Amino acid sequence: MKRILVCVLLGVLCAANLRAQSLSATEIVKRADENRRGNSLYSEIKMTIVRPTWSREIGMKAWAKGDDYSLTLITSPAKEKGQAFLKRQKDLWNWQPGIGRMIKMSSSVMGQSWMGSDFTNDDMVRESSSVKDYTHRLEKTEQVREYDCYKVILIPKEEAAVVWGKVVMWISKEDFMEIKTEFYDEDEFLINTFNGFDVRTYGRRKLMSHMEVVPADKPNQKTVMTIIKYDFDVAVEESFFSQQNMKKIN
Repeated sequence: MKRILVCVLLGVLCAANLRAQSLSATEIVKRADENRRGNSLYSEIKMTIVRPTWSREIGMKAWAKGDDYSLTLITSPAKEKGQAFLKRQKDLWNWQPGIGRMIKMSSSVMGQSWMGSDFTNDDMVRESSSVKDYTHRLEKTEQVREYDCYKVILIPKEEAAVVWGKVVMWISKEDFMEIKTEFYDEDEFLINTFNGFDVRTYGRRKLMSHMEVVPADKPNQKTVMTIIKYDFDVAVEESFFSQQNMKKIN
């Protein structure tokens, strides 16, 4: 009986291993994207911008529904409190309450710094999609820290309006977590490196709760994001993501 149980267990493990090996590069990236997004998401985040002689913190709340809808509200510091960023399908907006202006964001500003951090506007409002806007190539499997990872190369499609000339992702074989990502410009110079740390469980998902972006050419500089709260599959309608709501949400 024990031999039968052992054989069954080995068969299950072998089948799981074969399924993992048969995944395409696109499927791997898609699973990682679905793991960190879900169908809808509410999050509370603290961002710490670190510079050689100073640092500052930004608090925010964010809502998202699929790929097409997101709304990010700045909750601190007081100077930026109430500022909001909206993505509604292809339209991107920034509400600045201090001057009472609603600014439409164009693709030309997606590569610029978001709120003075090392994240780009594109990183935070997600105009581009790692699944839809890139072709994917599975380079090899590789260990990053304690994680066995798929190493996937992302090259932008010709018609895609994206910030990066190449992206290299290390995605864990178990749970499909984004462990490390390198961002390159069109000349394939390394610009930023993302690293995720401190795995936590949010519902049925495992995700990094501490993330750092480090510029390649700026010593002693980085931006840290700490997840305070993650709620997946929250009830949020498309109508929530509106310019009117940007002005009154708190």
